[in-house]
Amino acid sequence: MREVQRLLRLSPDTIRPLIKAGFVRPARGARREYRFSFQDLIVLRTARALIDAKIPARRIRRSLESLRRELPESMPLSGLSISAVGDHVVVRDGDTHRQVDSGQYLLGLDVSMENGVLRVVERREEPSAAEAAAVPRPDWFEQALTLESTDPEAALTAWRHAVDDDTGNAAAWTNWGRLLHEQGRTEQAAEVYRRALAKVGPDPLLLFNQGVLLEDLGNPSAALAAYQGALAEDPDLADCHYNLARLYESLGQARHAIRHLGQYRRLVSGEPR
Repeated sequence: MREVQRLLRLSPDTIRPLIKAGFVRPARGARREYRFSFQDLIVLRTARALIDAKIPARRIRRSLESLRRELPESMPLSGLSISAVGDHVVVRDGDTHRQVDSGQYLLGLDVSMENGVLRVVERREEPSAAEAAAVPRPDWFEQALTLESTDPEAALTAWRHAVDDDTGNAAAWTNWGRLLHEQGRTEQAAEVYRRALAKVGPDPLLLFNQGVLLEDLGNPSAALAAYQGALAEDPDLADCHYNLARLYESLGQARHAIRHLGQYRRLVSGEPR
């Protein structure tokens, strides 16, 4: 959930109703955390685009709920084109466009006189020559996510392009460093994290991943500092508490280990502070 919030700039109050209504169906991880699929991200990104178009969040939820009721259970929202026209949510399915709230179809009409007869026909908009010739800008972030499981080397290239396009994208830096680490290219991963923190600042997930890498590189004191930095930015980062508990235990500092293990258990169980 935290990564999706950061990636798409969506609040939990926007994401949770979409989960409850069944628009996105994340799996649950070992600690009951949400695990969002690529299709889930597409739907959530649509919600982000509607918010950016100044559609009120309540209308977005109401419109998507109406659309969900009309669609077969097997048809995902990610297979439709959903956009904003004015202050209405409009869905395109094939050649047809309609407002979701009212179900009204939106038609472009051409009116002409032909042999004294008035003709009204639906206009099929053709792309301009410039639009037809335009090459869409690659979405390197999405490409990298898709390629990771099938072509890690191509995914690494896509992550590099993603950070070149947006040097402030902490999630892209984090995923690039993590994949390099998984590939055993630890020195390259360390350099990615160093550059990322210089560009992005003290992001908790970047610092956490850097701590994991530093442990694997045999530098527990630096790993300790990275984990502590991550918790300074996000005290509720449960995995970081767990790693600190384990690290403190290995260093013979039982009191600190117990404290962080208690914090970890509280966070994963949902207990109040």
